[in-house]
Amino acid sequence: MESRPAETPAPKVYRVGTLTYTRSALLQVMFWMLWGDFFFQLLESIPAALIPLQLRWEGASDTLIGLFSSPTALLAFCLYPVIGMHSDNHRGRLGRRRPFLLWCTPPAVLSLAMLGAAKPCGAFVYRTLAALHLGEHVTQAGCTIAWMGLCVIIFTIFNAYITQVYQYLFVDVIPQEVMGKFIGLFRVVGTLGSIAFNRWVLGPSQAHTFLVYVDIGLLYAIAFYLIVWRVKEGDYDPPPPKQPGQRWKTVKRYFTECYTNRFYLTFYCLSFFFWGSLAPLSFIVFFATQAGQPGYAPTLGLTLAEFGHVKSWTFFIQLPIFFIIGPLIDRFHPIRVGLVGMFLISVSYFSCYWLIHGSNSLLVFWSINQGMIAIYLGAGAALTPRLLPREFYGQYLSANQAFGYMSVIIGPPLCGWFLGTVRDYRYIFILCGACTTMTLVTLIALFIQWKKLGGDKGFRPPVVRAAASAG
Repeated sequence: MESRPAETPAPKVYRVGTLTYTRSALLQVMFWMLWGDFFFQLLESIPAALIPLQLRWEGASDTLIGLFSSPTALLAFCLYPVIGMHSDNHRGRLGRRRPFLLWCTPPAVLSLAMLGAAKPCGAFVYRTLAALHLGEHVTQAGCTIAWMGLCVIIFTIFNAYITQVYQYLFVDVIPQEVMGKFIGLFRVVGTLGSIAFNRWVLGPSQAHTFLVYVDIGLLYAIAFYLIVWRVKEGDYDPPPPKQPGQRWKTVKRYFTECYTNRFYLTFYCLSFFFWGSLAPLSFIVFFATQAGQPGYAPTLGLTLAEFGHVKSWTFFIQLPIFFIIGPLIDRFHPIRVGLVGMFLISVSYFSCYWLIHGSNSLLVFWSINQGMIAIYLGAGAALTPRLLPREFYGQYLSANQAFGYMSVIIGPPLCGWFLGTVRDYRYIFILCGACTTMTLVTLIALFIQWKKLGGDKGFRPPVVRAAASAG
């Protein structure tokens, strides 16, 4: 009997939409998306770390620093629904996501450079007003803060498009079956960007503010233009045809579809409470360094460079967790992993309030806290593609982001007012712990609803469409 050669198994093919990848092609796409994330995280570290410091260097109070975030958060809150539907319905030679990355990157980088030059530009504005005999009504510090406000608004507009569209692109080009592993790697690379910023950039930022903004902005632009060039989108179904009175029908359809389903409202509340827990952390630099206010409880008294080194070490604990978390998410589902992470985050925040008394204890207990946050960040990033409908992903994600920005609008001013009242930055950890406890309660409610909708075996994202078509 003639023997037949063993058949070579066909190579694994990965699919997402109309895109198909071999293993090597998928790895290339993941590389470029992760490459962009490293520089994106460098960029995102700037406003969170440097803007409060720039304001404090100009003599701003805690309340003003908190209020400074609200107009930009309100602007993003208004923009995100527009961006979601705009991107979902766009069709062009580059797809529906990459055109926004292409055109919004230059003005975002330019506004960063202007923000880095706030101090000399504020001085120039003040001299100009003085020459016009208007100088007695303003101060140089006030002109600098006003200049910063203008630059932050410009940056917020264009960065909102970039931030949102970049997240939408994940779902369009990364297959669902490897999303957990990709999110784990995505978090690892982003953490490396945070480490790099805090370890090598934060310390010299006071002496070289303009160079820090410009250099990171240019690196960011190069990274995202490489994504536009190297990452290809698939084909999409045509968007719904435009009709007379489309604008108001679109608004009505958006709110009907996104905000009338109990499951999604519960999901959005996760962002509201968790983003709210991040607002007090913008003041932690004042708790750790010598930049605190006179008359407050004593701070830890670190220099800015020392604080940057401590903060960079706290991110190192996240790296192994992000590597481990991807396979766990794919096996146990991100909602279960998120429940564990959120419980541990809440415990660690309250522990930080009682146990941090110097640089060493700050390093130890803040590192533990960051490790717990890593569990939830990995799970939360993978949870969103699992629970939101893929075909309308930008629309529903923007609705979720809008909820998150509601807490960013009201959280920082309230936090600044509260800290100005108690005059002790240590209460940052109590505020964070209270918000994460509410996040945990919401996540438990979401888990119960998810199980009722089918859970592991039968869950399908509920989509409200019929009422919209009637409108």
